[in-house]
Amino acid sequence: MDFPPLQISALMADVGIGALDRPGGVTRHPSRSTPPRRARLYELDPHIHCSVIGTCLGAHELRKLVPRFADIDRTTSDLQIHHAAVELASGGPGAKVLHKALDARYDGVIRRFQQAKTAEEVGACWDDCLRRGEVPGAYWALMTHPRTTGELRQHAFGEVHMLSHLVGAANRADIRRLVALEEENQALKEKAERQQLRLRDMALQLQAAARREAEQTPARDAADDGERLRALEGRIESLSAELAARDQAVAHQTRRREAAEQRLVEQDRQCASLQELLAHATRLSATMSIELQAMEGALTARLRADESDGHVAQFLRGKRIVYVGGRPGSNRAIRSLVEAAGGELLLHDGGIEDRKGLLSTALPGASFAVFPVDCIDHDSMSQVKRLCERHGIAFHPLRSAGVASFVALVTQLAQPPADHAAPRSRFCLRNG
Repeated sequence: MDFPPLQISALMADVGIGALDRPGGVTRHPSRSTPPRRARLYELDPHIHCSVIGTCLGAHELRKLVPRFADIDRTTSDLQIHHAAVELASGGPGAKVLHKALDARYDGVIRRFQQAKTAEEVGACWDDCLRRGEVPGAYWALMTHPRTTGELRQHAFGEVHMLSHLVGAANRADIRRLVALEEENQALKEKAERQQLRLRDMALQLQAAARREAEQTPARDAADDGERLRALEGRIESLSAELAARDQAVAHQTRRREAAEQRLVEQDRQCASLQELLAHATRLSATMSIELQAMEGALTARLRADESDGHVAQFLRGKRIVYVGGRPGSNRAIRSLVEAAGGELLLHDGGIEDRKGLLSTALPGASFAVFPVDCIDHDSMSQVKRLCERHGIAFHPLRSAGVASFVALVTQLAQPPADHAAPRSRFCLRNG
């Protein structure tokens, strides 16, 4: 799949900090603490809405709910209904109705997940439901569970994505079987109709023959007439039993065909949803490719003396940056890059060995603060956001604790601002 070139700022805003990159995949205000309750649908990251709607709600239910809040009619396709539902999930009355419908449909699974008190127990419930094929309800219960972590959401998101490959292979085999069943069913229907007409004609002929025989031989012995009548009745009963067996076979094949059609429709919907998940993963891969290119550019600039005064070096010169969290190895490399450009990097491990109280003294006077979302605890991240807002300091979450993510952020910040921002798509990134 080919994607048009995007500006670094737009790509980092739309993809880099996405459903799998934020802790828990839930959008939270920096100054609010997370309440111990299940997440609402509109609180989930918008990139998760497409996955939840496509996996957990069928087209029939959406056609009942979406028209109450969107301008659609009966001719609207299932894909357009899905797009409208994803837009409604971002907030407002439509999001509340969709959330209520999901809770009502999967109430039993949600109650089962409520017994889990830790992230490990939530993961065990998910694995158990996945083995039993209860994916939709378990996916909704996991995404909204108060104990679900970002890693657990990413794990479930990935397993739902991998189901697309299995569904695609099974879908092709079911289509072939469905075509064969339809041909067999049509042939059986035609054969049964011909036999039914033939049996009806034979029954009429036998009845007419019996009447003619009775009229032509009025003097024949009553015992002989009774014997012939019993023979004719026996033959009629035999033919009727054969016809009933044929009707039963036709009904059985009809049920098989209807079941196959229903499986095909459901798998088509699942395949479309999983294809959208694959598109999102492709965008995430593009983001990581941009980070790698930024890292290579920074290393090349350090090795070439004539490029030592580039945009990134000019941007970092004289800057005082606070880096919270991360890993010791990559932190040393990041400090070397900043100091080589003439900047200053203050490191804080988020409270493992350094006291968290040191953050309040390190942040004042900083140019900006950064923290990797995959290598920092929630309490430290919330504290950094609160302190930055209090002192008017910009903060930037990083996709990972690697050097490439830091270099990609600095490269983006060093670029001059674009004159016009790219228009936001009316569809979600998964369906764009």
